[in-house]
Amino acid sequence: MNTRAFPKDIARSDQPALRFDVFTLFPGMFDGPLSESILRRAQDQGIIDVRIHDIREWTQDRHRTADDTPYGGGAGMVLKAPPIVEAVEDVLGADHEQAWIVLLSASGRQFTQSVARELSAASRIALICGRYEGVDARVPAILKAEELSVGDYVLTGGELPAMIVVDAVARLVPGVIEVASTADESFGDGLLEYPQYTRPVEFRGYRVPDVLLSGHHANVDIWRREQAITRTKLLRPDLLQRRGNQTE
Repeated sequence: MNTRAFPKDIARSDQPALRFDVFTLFPGMFDGPLSESILRRAQDQGIIDVRIHDIREWTQDRHRTADDTPYGGGAGMVLKAPPIVEAVEDVLGADHEQAWIVLLSASGRQFTQSVARELSAASRIALICGRYEGVDARVPAILKAEELSVGDYVLTGGELPAMIVVDAVARLVPGVIEVASTADESFGDGLLEYPQYTRPVEFRGYRVPDVLLSGHHANVDIWRREQAITRTKLLRPDLLQRRGNQTE
């Protein structure tokens, strides 16, 4: 059975705060993103555990066939139900009923920051990466999987969306990054984040706003709030409308 853990040489905790099990036809795609930066450090520290499973290991023929032509005709191929269902049930075992099972799909519920927070409270998440024309509809029905979409566009497969979900969710798990780093960022309260500046004070004719140099924290807070509202109104007015509807 081809299962990868990242990083490959460490596992400091037998009980991480959150374990991800990713089911894919292309496990090699995950080597880089999961072996660098914050995600690597979180795995080094045993806070999260990410396992990559090759769906083809659960196929039954010598050609390791995981897809077939769609019933009813049409272009492309569809991922078969048996290898995916058996892979998830085999890997999750007794956790099958308690785990949060997700199928990455262009037709799923939109994956947002609030959904990422929901998922970060789980102890185990299974991510199924779709491919080709999609996944046999019996997969989410049998596994009671939730379908999630990372945006209103179509990708070649669910691997990149799975990486996005792992990254967005993992950084919200306590201990992965500082709590303060997630407190005032975009989408946290339905607004985009305010502009950020660092040294030097002036660069190519652009100067850091004086209020940020004043040392007056109350005024800084007011400025940042105003800037967040202004940027949201300019770039994402839909967020303001949605935020208003939620407070009515």
